[in-house]
Amino acid sequence: MARLIPEYTWTDFLKVQKAGRLKELKSGEVTFNGEYLFTFVNGNTDSSGFLRTISEGRCQSANAVGGKTLEEILGSVLA
Repeated sequence: MARLIPEYTWTDFLKVQKAGRLKELKSGEVTFNGEYLFTFVNGNTDSSGFLRTISEGRCQSANAVGGKTLEEILGSVLA
């Protein structure tokens, strides 16, 4: 549960996305059925690119220990 940033349900996050208004949404945690899914970082609020650079490094660290590529997931779904 986020303490310093907003928390959004997956359903509400999709509503904002479908309305084409993600650029306006504050960064926050997205949950699905009460479980943490991901942190949405709105890079449009930072013109320097600092958030994007920091996020890229954090994602690289997270990817080093787990997860699958899009191709791996879609390959198993389509097979």
